[in-house]
Amino acid sequence: MRRFALHLVGTFFGSGYAPIAPATAGSLLFTLMWWGAWTAWGPIGLPVHAALLVVVTAIGIPVAGALERIHGEDPKLVVIDEVAGMLVTFLGVTGGPLVWFAGFLWFRFFDILKPLGVRKLEQLNGGGGIGIMADDLGAGVLACAATHVTAALLARWGL
Repeated sequence: MRRFALHLVGTFFGSGYAPIAPATAGSLLFTLMWWGAWTAWGPIGLPVHAALLVVVTAIGIPVAGALERIHGEDPKLVVIDEVAGMLVTFLGVTGGPLVWFAGFLWFRFFDILKPLGVRKLEQLNGGGGIGIMADDLGAGVLACAATHVTAALLARWGL
């Protein structure tokens, strides 16, 4: 049961098992779930959003570390880090599906390229669960800034 729970959480409901681009699959699943949550319950307030980020990160660090010990260094099937990164990306973001899709694209861009020191975050605390989570949190910070700029531009253009 413990191994099943680790994999369920670490792969974000199995999206990490996608045969092509599992990180993109996990990020896309989260984006669609975010859209669904906003559609069902309305805007997610900043305190709830921040609490979700803290919980996902706090759970993700030991889960990612455990799955790394089972599957080897930074296994591709671990996408809980993408969920944390997407939560950072969407901090304070409103504007609806077009803006969320832009956030998804920005996050994947920064997560793949890992610019401005984001790559170095993988080695925090010697890697492991902290390193797995940290680089995605860093990519999320950059994606959050880019998404806010994109949202402002889209609003200015009436989109």
